[in-house]
Amino acid sequence: MNSSKRARALALSCLPLTAAMLPAYASAQSSVTLYGIVDNAFAYSSNQHGSSNFYLSQGNLQASKFGLLGSENIGGSTKTIFRLESGFNSLTGAQSSAGVIFNRQAYVGLSNDRYGTVTLGRQYTPYLQIVGALGPTGVLTGATGAHPGDLDALDTTLRLNNSVSYLSPTLAGLQFSMQYGLGGVPGSIANGSQFSAAARYDYQSFAVAVGYVKLKDLATSGALASFADNSPVNSGYATARSSQLFAAAARYTSQDLMIGINYSNVQYTPGSGSLFASEAVFNTYGVISTYRITPAITVAAGYSYTSASKANGMSDPARYHQISLEQTYNLSKRTTFYTLEAYQLARGQTLIATGSTATSITDAVAVVGDSQNGTPSSGPSQFVGMVGVRHTF
Repeated sequence: MNSSKRARALALSCLPLTAAMLPAYASAQSSVTLYGIVDNAFAYSSNQHGSSNFYLSQGNLQASKFGLLGSENIGGSTKTIFRLESGFNSLTGAQSSAGVIFNRQAYVGLSNDRYGTVTLGRQYTPYLQIVGALGPTGVLTGATGAHPGDLDALDTTLRLNNSVSYLSPTLAGLQFSMQYGLGGVPGSIANGSQFSAAARYDYQSFAVAVGYVKLKDLATSGALASFADNSPVNSGYATARSSQLFAAAARYTSQDLMIGINYSNVQYTPGSGSLFASEAVFNTYGVISTYRITPAITVAAGYSYTSASKANGMSDPARYHQISLEQTYNLSKRTTFYTLEAYQLARGQTLIATGSTATSITDAVAVVGDSQNGTPSSGPSQFVGMVGVRHTF
């Protein structure tokens, strides 16, 4: 038999073995899902730096984004997983963070039904994922429902680079998670490092969650990917040596009605290079509620009160009252029409950054939710209204 005939005979003899292997090979293939959101709206603000404004706004009900979520079963109940997620401006097409394509999330890890999930990369904190899910922005969009300036980071603004996270399986209604962000400073493990932990417990119609974050070297840490310290609420503390955030939230759901409460405590501690002298503390108390009128129509409302401590030369520390409303109508499974309204009233004094090397005490100004950090009111009040469409894919 010549070489050509021997090759054909060998190939034919291998066909049964190849056919037997195909199902096993196919079952081990990766599953990859492309997903995303496009969200645009007409918006109105009663006061942006002293003038009213009618404009287009994006990422209001939910941030505009696209991502890839993948997994592969590697045996038993263990899977390898990954996520690459990028935020973008759906009005201009620009990246949310210049030069960082996967600015929202970029991680890889292992997941096991019995032992939990370990992931490494750029990730949201357990504080945000667990407590934030029960907090105000889990019901009221962060654009108008986040606490003033999102100073407690319960909206989607707190991520850690170079982080290792663990998420437990749910045991008798209890689930917890921990995360450590490596500072990457030679000779010092602690320098620039970050830590977060959170837990949630569900029992019948009740759910409660608590979370904690310890942030170090806010201005210089390579592990701190993003943190909201650019609003007139807290910009004066952006040079803090460290910040601690604690939050708790609880909900009760009965058929179409949900009622929830939430609380957060934010502390800024100065260091040798800080532009403020004394520890600053903000406490926020909030209530939220939703009601599903029909399977397609849902309404939501929330109120929050934020107060600052008497520190850094302020005799009348800042206070913020905010009311937020939301109405959604699901045109289909993927398309939602929405309207948002929010009003905030500010009182007292706050510390703001007046440049990269200076701060000053000034009258507190209103800054609704997380959508007006760069365009706050010039006075104590601000109203924001939006009408928009969100499409998911």
